[in-house]
Amino acid sequence: MSTFGEELRTQRITRGIALEQITAVTKISQRHLIALEQDRYQQLPGGILSKGIVRGYVSALGLDTRDWTDRFLKASNEKGAPVDPAADGWATFASNVGKERMERREAMEQRLRWLGAFALVAVVTVLGFFTVRYYGVHAGWWSSVLPFPQKANGVVTHVASWTRR
Repeated sequence: MSTFGEELRTQRITRGIALEQITAVTKISQRHLIALEQDRYQQLPGGILSKGIVRGYVSALGLDTRDWTDRFLKASNEKGAPVDPAADGWATFASNVGKERMERREAMEQRLRWLGAFALVAVVTVLGFFTVRYYGVHAGWWSSVLPFPQKANGVVTHVASWTRR
């Protein structure tokens, strides 16, 4: 009885496909493909990544991915190198990655909210200032609110009074 890796290699050779072609199509490292064909499952990355390698390899050969993935899981369990995503921690890892992305996104949204609030306050302040100034100039009381230097004959007289003190 042949092993999983031998059957996989036989299927590849029967179809006349080289490992380089599978590597080019699937972007799976050739050393992982060789380890799979030689039933050296401990050299595979483990967990869900090993299953993904098997799926990519088998789909490149045009075989049924579900059947061959199940056969791989059975063979790896018999060999003493079980590929259980939950036991390997990949599910936890993926969950943590998702949580981290959500936290970063929420933090970015919070910063954008504060930036928007600050920009809104700045715009309202500037518009308020210019509105009060506009009405103050037209009503004639603006010059008494802020002491602007008065020009007489091109000379600033108000500043000259500051220097006499």
